[in-house]
Amino acid sequence: MTAQDFLLLLPPSEGKSEAGNQSHLWTPQLGAFGAVLEAFRAQIATQLRKEKGGAQKLLGVSGGHLARAQSCNMQLINAPCLPAWQRYTGVVWDHLDLASLTAAQRNAFIKRIIVPSGLLGLVRADDQIPDYRLKMGARLAPFGTMSKFWNEAITDALVATVKKKAVIDLLPNEHRAAINWDLLDNVVRVDLVSHSGAVVGGHNAKAAKGLLARHLLVSTNADVRRTVASFKHPEYSAKVTT
Repeated sequence: MTAQDFLLLLPPSEGKSEAGNQSHLWTPQLGAFGAVLEAFRAQIATQLRKEKGGAQKLLGVSGGHLARAQSCNMQLINAPCLPAWQRYTGVVWDHLDLASLTAAQRNAFIKRIIVPSGLLGLVRADDQIPDYRLKMGARLAPFGTMSKFWNEAITDALVATVKKKAVIDLLPNEHRAAINWDLLDNVVRVDLVSHSGAVVGGHNAKAAKGLLARHLLVSTNADVRRTVASFKHPEYSAKVTT
């Protein structure tokens, strides 16, 4: 396996840029997975519009954040887009910091980053996507939990995309639940652990996950496990768990 022979699974971020490009308007068939996920995306977009963007319980925010999320979710079709790597502005993505890479590096790396999304199913980091809010763990009637709704379609799309590549899994459990891992070969699951060996979460761990993702992408080492082991951080270590 060469340094380029893996795909990297990262979570989306709840924080998203409000910007958008009027020359790229969202429709469900956009992006690397649009052809196979279009019908599923359209169902969700239609239901969110019926639900006036979604209630506070569904979206998990209040006040101005809720108003923004509802407005975005009601106007998904033909909404202005940004590439996913620019839309996602949360802690993981801030510390991955793709903007600081050379254009050549970034253009290569964004095609290898795949994101499970409650609204979109799967997103490649260079896909044009709208502003939205819908967690993978959200329960949207009549579909149920998004992870369950998407499971078969996401898994089939990944299997078709992965082929012989390795898959490095940096997903939290909420997003891991959207994939049937038994149907994927050559998965390398990586968790951040404290120096005591406990799997960790929270803001600092998300920041470290972004740094780890960058470390994996820029490494020229063909051995993913060695690259994981070489990750240096003052609080955490990276550990291959499968």
